[in-house]
Amino acid sequence: MSVILQFLTGLAFGLGLILAGMADPTKVLAFLDLAAIPAGAWDPSLIFVMAGGIAVTFTAYRLILARERPVMAERFLLPEPGPVDGRLLTGAALFGIGWGLAGLCPGPALVSTLTGGQPAIIFIAAMLAGMAMARLLSSATPPLRSKTA
Repeated sequence: MSVILQFLTGLAFGLGLILAGMADPTKVLAFLDLAAIPAGAWDPSLIFVMAGGIAVTFTAYRLILARERPVMAERFLLPEPGPVDGRLLTGAALFGIGWGLAGLCPGPALVSTLTGGQPAIIFIAAMLAGMAMARLLSSATPPLRSKTA
């Protein structure tokens, strides 16, 4: 049952990305191009997509986390808060640069492999190469630790 639910959730997510225009790199780049505001070419429509996503997530988290346990698991598996370190900042910067250059981030890129063709496939290949390189670098260097007083 859980595999079917995961498939249906992923399908709904992918369809939502397509309907919202997030799987179309030109639409995303038109939103990210703030220099186009004076010319009137800026596309602010993705603000509504983000606002809708934030509203749904905010409400759903409050309702779900009020439960004693998840419906299909023994306990909630939530990430532990950690420090804002160089790895986090570097990863966020690389993510933002990639999103701004390609108009895609990982979720829409996966959807776009079915609808967008070669640019999405190149993006996925570059993303996988970057993930492999990050894994190699993190295993080759010890983790940074902050000094405690």
